Amino acid sequence: MIKKHCSFCDATESEVNPLIAGNGVYICKNCVSSAYKIMFGDTTVAQTEQDKELLETVNNLMTPKDLNKFLGEYIIGQERARKLLSVAVYNHYKRIFKTHELKDKETEIAKSNVLLIGPTGSGKTLMAQTIAKVLNVPIAIADATSLTEAGYVGEDVENILTKLIQAADGDVERAQKGIIFLDEVDKVARMSENRSITRDVSGEGVQQALLKIIEGSSVNIPPKGGRKHPNQEFTSIDTTNILFICGGAFDGLEEILKRKQGNNVLGFGHEKKTKDEKKPTFDMVEPDDLVHFGLIPELIGRLPIIASLNEITEEDMIRILTEPKNSLTKQYQKLFSIDNVTLNFEEEALLAIAKKSLKRKTGARGLRAILEENMIDIMYELPEYSGYEVLITKEVIEDGAEPVYIKKPTQKIA
Repeated sequence: MIKKHCSFCDATESEVNPLIAGNGVYICKNCVSSAYKIMFGDTTVAQTEQDKELLETVNNLMTPKDLNKFLGEYIIGQERARKLLSVAVYNHYKRIFKTHELKDKETEIAKSNVLLIGPTGSGKTLMAQTIAKVLNVPIAIADATSLTEAGYVGEDVENILTKLIQAADGDVERAQKGIIFLDEVDKVARMSENRSITRDVSGEGVQQALLKIIEGSSVNIPPKGGRKHPNQEFTSIDTTNILFICGGAFDGLEEILKRKQGNNVLGFGHEKKTKDEKKPTFDMVEPDDLVHFGLIPELIGRLPIIASLNEITEEDMIRILTEPKNSLTKQYQKLFSIDNVTLNFEEEALLAIAKKSLKRKTGARGLRAILEENMIDIMYELPEYSGYEVLITKEVIEDGAEPVYIKKPTQKIA
């Protein structure tokens, strides 16, 4: 019997390496595999390596305690919110990579999507960015206020997925294990609990559109974003393993909590509430309160973990300025050191910055703007002060005064 040979590598046909015939020529299994890798790249190997890398991170390095500790290096305070988010993220990636080890194959573990509630500048976005950084996964940050229902002027909800793929450098497999942070989700709440008879372009309609992708489904999206059109090429992405973190300030939610407490009860026979009674906080928020606020129950059900962030205090502001690895004072000190200038801040100057930010009600987000306002003139002349120490005083922040320039002693060469 004449043995057949591969027309490309001359390999003999075998059970391990079968041949495919075609018009008088043959190609073996190994050559088919090699041709595929040449044409499309070894995506299977790359995907496996990425999975192993993330799995190793989850298993060996990032326990909930480790995640919380890492968050604490960048986020001051918010201990309860950090703890909740750490557990949710750990469980999410454990669900992706470790469920195959469970003997019970019938029990499906739901996603641990998170809702962060807190005032502006309290660290919601920074938390999501830091988690994505430590796990080395792509993250897409979107603003819910820009979203509208399909068919209306604005941005389709599904365009969030396009941003995630772009953040993953076009790698769909990697994007499918990424994180989406949707900010200002409170701005798409219904104005009241009663359904409107008119179209709600950016409110309830957007919430309904979000349900599908948050819960987990296969979605066809334009590869470059924008609206869908007939005869257009689409990229398919499965959102089952994408972690969704939603955030919002939820202005007005405190009034709902007060009403629940009975703080505004009218009529005779009710004792007047004293000023010493506990003020309602976001820690007391329950799903029903969010329904009263205007989120639909179906969306709340897909965000099972609710973490509240406290308002930033004056003491927190000072710690934010100095303690985190990427604190603003350390960033400016690094910039100054490049020009051989030492930068220092008096404690009273830091306190003045904190008070200014609290007065503006912009939270930690406003700290950089305050520093830029007061440092721009100093940095303009910075190259001329090589070999100096620059001391920022309270007067620099409050009155725009000149900082103290101290000439550093020159070191004598022995």
